[in-house]
Amino acid sequence: MLVEARTVHQNPSPEELRSFTEEMPQCRITEFGNLNVQTRVTSRSSGSTFVVTDDPAAASGKTMTRQEYERIASLQDAYLAKQDVVVIDGYIGNDEGFRTPARLTIEKANANIAGMQQKLYFPRDGGEPNVEVIYTPNLAAPGYPDDRVIAVDLVNGVTRILNSDYFGESKKGGLRMWNTIVYDRGGLGLHAGCKVIPTDAGEKVFLIIGLSGTGKTTTTFTTQNDSLPVQDDFVALMPGGKVYGTENGCFAKTFSLDPDFEPNIFRAVTQPTAYLENVYQDERGTVNFFETSYTKNGRAVFGMDDLGNYRDARTVGTVDRLLILNWNENIIPAVAKLSQEQAAAYFMLGETTGTSAGGKAEEGKFLRVPGTNPFFPLPHGLQGNRILELLASHPIEVFLLNTGRVGGREDDERSKKVKIPHSSAVVKAIAEGTISWIEDLDFGYLIAEAVPGIDDPELLQPRWLYERQGRQAEYAGMVSRFKAERRAHLMGFPELSKEIVAAAG
Repeated sequence: MLVEARTVHQNPSPEELRSFTEEMPQCRITEFGNLNVQTRVTSRSSGSTFVVTDDPAAASGKTMTRQEYERIASLQDAYLAKQDVVVIDGYIGNDEGFRTPARLTIEKANANIAGMQQKLYFPRDGGEPNVEVIYTPNLAAPGYPDDRVIAVDLVNGVTRILNSDYFGESKKGGLRMWNTIVYDRGGLGLHAGCKVIPTDAGEKVFLIIGLSGTGKTTTTFTTQNDSLPVQDDFVALMPGGKVYGTENGCFAKTFSLDPDFEPNIFRAVTQPTAYLENVYQDERGTVNFFETSYTKNGRAVFGMDDLGNYRDARTVGTVDRLLILNWNENIIPAVAKLSQEQAAAYFMLGETTGTSAGGKAEEGKFLRVPGTNPFFPLPHGLQGNRILELLASHPIEVFLLNTGRVGGREDDERSKKVKIPHSSAVVKAIAEGTISWIEDLDFGYLIAEAVPGIDDPELLQPRWLYERQGRQAEYAGMVSRFKAERRAHLMGFPELSKEIVAAAG
């Protein structure tokens, strides 16, 4: 059902949306001919996000009552009645038996969000949506953090967003509700990219799980053996290893985007049809992806077609490999191989260092985010149990990848960076089965003796770095602390299977 508004622009063309966006005072045209919008809000607003329920135990985060939600809805509807709005219809996913009809309704004054969302939806004509995002960037919500609220009504499939102009709230608004739909169908929505890597033994289908900013998109699009990307951000994993895609484009971070390391993403981001958000440009329109004076969380939205070659998710076989990315800065190796129970434990731990995608509250801090999926709205313990069930339904090899550093933070000269070529060599070797493994005596997972393409063994076995530097006590202390903290953390999820908790130690 369409909202009441002063005027409604229903499913305008991409050209019309670009024209609307160019009217925005915060929009500029770059040297590439694409549009770059500077927003007031530069990251997702987790502190302002509430699931609508009268039972706080039924959700993973903050909650609001149904009565309060109805008050917010009335406030927003009254505001929209006096506004010019844009309505975008589409599908989340393109498999005819699995796709979810979706809709975005937003103020025309923020048409860039409509243009970006249109690129991510698969085309849809007619019919009512199953999930709907109603978005008023310029309406304050007094009494909520930063006068901002994201109200998630899972029962009716509606998310109402007030007073944020960050595109990620639109994208994640639909996917958060879609998570529940997938769970109810026996699967699990994963905050993951997907790619297909050819090998002599046939194609290998990879899922790459990771918190925003930890290298998920980079790992998905970096090429090994003429690999092809399938999806960069969210997929559904179903029993038997079946995977479904969600989006017809990408919402990629642009900080430190380098054409030498990420040529496919760079080429897509610099197309005239791409939308940029909070990317630095000077008065001449020249873009600098390394300049962060406004934010490190610069973003771009582009269509999959802009990448050149990619694979349609409908043509992909069952999943063979699952990578859990971990942006760590101490004793986690560049790669470790996990048992099924360990995989479920590390999935639930979701250990990483926060990035600008989570705002100042997360950037630079050590985090544990279950499933690396801050958009799963149900109790998090359900994620861990479900991933263990899915791994038992189909043989998938699972690996932990550190995309950060070993031995310390960036300002510690004793530390070493796990660089993009290192991670790419690991992914290639995992696909081809060319890594030799030994058991790690501290954590019980398997660590690499050698990886073709990596000539620094200290990235593979950080213990050696600490021993060479005389830091054995520091290493042993972190082992003891991690084991205790991990077990305590997992025990905080009452729904979680005991075998998963035990695997963390």
